[in-house]
Amino acid sequence: MGLTHRQLETMTRRQALLGLAGAAIAPPTRAAEKSRETFLEEVEKRACLYFYEQAHPVTGLVLDRVRIDGVDDRRIASLAATGYGLSALCIAHQRGYLKKEDAENRVERTLDFFARRAFRQRGFYFHFLDCVSGQRAFNCELSSVDTAWLLCGVLHAREHFDKGRIRRLATEIIERVDWQWMRAEGDTLCHGWTPENGFLPYRWDEYSELLAMYLLAIGSNTHPIPVSSWDAWTRPNRIAETGDMFVESRAPLFVHQYSHAWLDFRNKQDGWANYFDNSRVATMRHREFCIHLKNRFPWFGENMWGISASDSRYGYIDWGGPKTAANSKIDGTLVPCASGGSIVFLPDECGAVLETMLDRYGKRVWTRYGFIDAFHPEADWWGPDVLGIDLGIMLLMTENLRTESVWKAVMSTPEAMRGFKTAGFYNPATL
Repeated sequence: MGLTHRQLETMTRRQALLGLAGAAIAPPTRAAEKSRETFLEEVEKRACLYFYEQAHPVTGLVLDRVRIDGVDDRRIASLAATGYGLSALCIAHQRGYLKKEDAENRVERTLDFFARRAFRQRGFYFHFLDCVSGQRAFNCELSSVDTAWLLCGVLHAREHFDKGRIRRLATEIIERVDWQWMRAEGDTLCHGWTPENGFLPYRWDEYSELLAMYLLAIGSNTHPIPVSSWDAWTRPNRIAETGDMFVESRAPLFVHQYSHAWLDFRNKQDGWANYFDNSRVATMRHREFCIHLKNRFPWFGENMWGISASDSRYGYIDWGGPKTAANSKIDGTLVPCASGGSIVFLPDECGAVLETMLDRYGKRVWTRYGFIDAFHPEADWWGPDVLGIDLGIMLLMTENLRTESVWKAVMSTPEAMRGFKTAGFYNPATL
């Protein structure tokens, strides 16, 4: 099959910047050892426990974070954690951690809350909410990208349970999102909107975690944005030391992970890049960067690395990627979800990091729900919280590594299929 006219035009206009040379990157291998499988099973089981125990039983809203000592009266839930939570319920049922009735009922109550009771504007929801009342927290914005993470979980739940009322509620939530409105008369999507000041002055106009959001917006059945918006955000292309082309991001490592939790970008090309291979190279470069910090932080090494946005001794810090100004903040703090969230890209290397963290630091980093957010061993600082989004990215990526079940479910939806097709993705191997 040949390239379409649009694909040929795109390749010519962009000088055939096809991203990474796939042949130069070893394909990922599944960790086959029984001990690794047992460990990954425990990672998933504990994460699923978080998303069941730390979600409100009526609203379904998942707490943003919880103290590891169990003494916590915070009630703030996050939209992204709730999206991960819907997927966690699917995984928990599939793996036998939850009975179908329990998982299905929780999903249905969650969808009912968002369809019938949660405040929304043009289908978008607030970033943070009180888990009991569902009211807006912190005077936060209606978030475009966090609504996208919720929708990914909604799509997953709709396909996994395939129950009449779940399908109706899920489709209602998905189809009333007015993506065209969120363009705010521009070419790219806006970060969000507040009742007080309207649209935020920031736009999703450069490569980041935005892939899934744009594909959902383009693939919408009711309020799609034009395909020109897919081409409107920039991809900062760089030449790696190996000669490969890659799309670089100055942001923390999680931007290379989140969209891949639900959408399968393997063996796909849009005329700009192979985004799966791009994230693999980003993880490789991040690993090498961390290993080179060993002289400053002796606890770093081949099996002990990973920096991403996280808590620290000094509060929240959005640790940046290699060769960015944010590197000046790096102080030796390690973030388990940096490697855990990239486990589909480098299974053996990332799996080894998580095992080494557990072997070396034990209960100081390992809790009822899995890994803590962050830690600094030299300073004897161990993050007091587990975070929903950290556990969520590790859970979904691990499940995709082992069974690909999240990818299979979400990629089978008409919304995902329309998004990929309209954006012009194709498999180069079939040409």
